[in-house]
Amino acid sequence: MDLKRRQFLETTALGTGALLAGRLSARAAEAQKIKPVKPKSTDPVALVPLTPTIWCSRVGFGTGMKGYQRSSNLTRMDRDKALDLIRFAYDCGIRMFDMADLYGTHQVITEALQNKPRDSYVLSTKIWGHKNGLPEEDRPTADVVVKRFLQECQTDYVDVVQLHCMMSNQWTTEYAGQMEILERLKQQGLIRAHGVSCHANSALKLAAETPWTDVTHVRINPEGVNMEGTVEEVVSLTQKVHDAGIGTIAMKVIGEGKFANDPELRKKSARFVANLDCIDVIIVGFEERGHITELLANVEAALKK
Repeated sequence: MDLKRRQFLETTALGTGALLAGRLSARAAEAQKIKPVKPKSTDPVALVPLTPTIWCSRVGFGTGMKGYQRSSNLTRMDRDKALDLIRFAYDCGIRMFDMADLYGTHQVITEALQNKPRDSYVLSTKIWGHKNGLPEEDRPTADVVVKRFLQECQTDYVDVVQLHCMMSNQWTTEYAGQMEILERLKQQGLIRAHGVSCHANSALKLAAETPWTDVTHVRINPEGVNMEGTVEEVVSLTQKVHDAGIGTIAMKVIGEGKFANDPELRKKSARFVANLDCIDVIIVGFEERGHITELLANVEAALKK
């Protein structure tokens, strides 16, 4: 699989036949090594490999609850509360912060972490390419969008940039141009990894078969809430993704808030997802300090079993 991924990125055409520009840089080639095995630790914020060169906390901070039109529950709450929540998460050991253009959360995460060492946390974000969802109609190319992301996040690089909400089994064709640009940005060091957020099993299946993919978001919980198909189908596909050396981020672990009134179901979901070998990182859209401490406790208890 290591050889397959390197050969694809060095010599193979993208979806519509456009060749990736140039050979991989030494840094990009290094990133294609087989991903290290996750450490055997019961620490819910232990650093784990998302890619061979990106290690982040096992639990991450999601910012996309009810995210749309550059707004989310995090941006709609009192600003001081949001900043306190992010900083509390950092103090608890959370080192992965998942954002998106759709959520409008770049600035609040940046403000909260402005005094923290940049290399102490991982920033993940996503490019929205669908017709609706953002205030403007234009969908600029990835180089233009990522340049804006860098400004909004006040950083020289973003760790992970993904194509957001892939639902088609043709996304490698539909987004071939964006994929090529993102690969070039990775070679330039402006991003460290690229990938897709999958909202359909067909898109997830294609991600597993596409060596360009470094990182995926996967919808997963034991109840099948906000998922497509059966839990068994999603786990099987996610295992194929992971076996391909692709980093996996679990989302919808609390059913996008649908388990909010059932603490036992939240424990069950944490236990189920935390013990899946095919999941690297769990993200949840925290809205209270208690949400953070509870999930960390649930994941720790799950890992100990």
